[in-house]
Amino acid sequence: MGAARRHPPGTLFSSKSLSIGVNSLRYYLERIGAVAHTFLLEAGRWILQGHWLNREGPPIPVKGRILVAWNRDWYALVTKLTFPGSERPDLTFQYRGHFAADDRRYSFVLQHSELGRVEGEGWIAPGSIVQRYWVLGDKKKRRTGFETLNQLSDDRYYMSSSVMSGHYLSSTMEASVQRQVQK
Repeated sequence: MGAARRHPPGTLFSSKSLSIGVNSLRYYLERIGAVAHTFLLEAGRWILQGHWLNREGPPIPVKGRILVAWNRDWYALVTKLTFPGSERPDLTFQYRGHFAADDRRYSFVLQHSELGRVEGEGWIAPGSIVQRYWVLGDKKKRRTGFETLNQLSDDRYYMSSSVMSGHYLSSTMEASVQRQVQK
């Protein structure tokens, strides 16, 4: 992947990044006075750092890297999480997603190293990106998940995520997500 491009203030992303419905999302965000999002809507590299909590046990540190890439109106997102000083195995996530015609909602498929095949949906809100997902073919455990990325600045978000089994939380993560500066 090439270096992430920064766009002039007032633009969400380049026409090469997303070819349909850009004006509707831009109009919506400007109308409500929201800051344009950079995570997910622009290609780039991000660094994640925070804590992971399982149902039993103390919080453990988590670090990760996220790569967002665009090809026309489809995005790909790859994440790798590591747990320094812990025996917990690394986690990898490989997303492929598409924005709806109104450009505020999106859907995705995900290959998760622990959960397997996953589908989900997300919304671009004025100050956050919210998504939920469900594990395919998982009728016994009924595992689902939820993530919120609250925008702190153009280059920084705060993520809160959780995986549930039925009606119970099985794990959660809280982390800062920072855009990696290209050199």
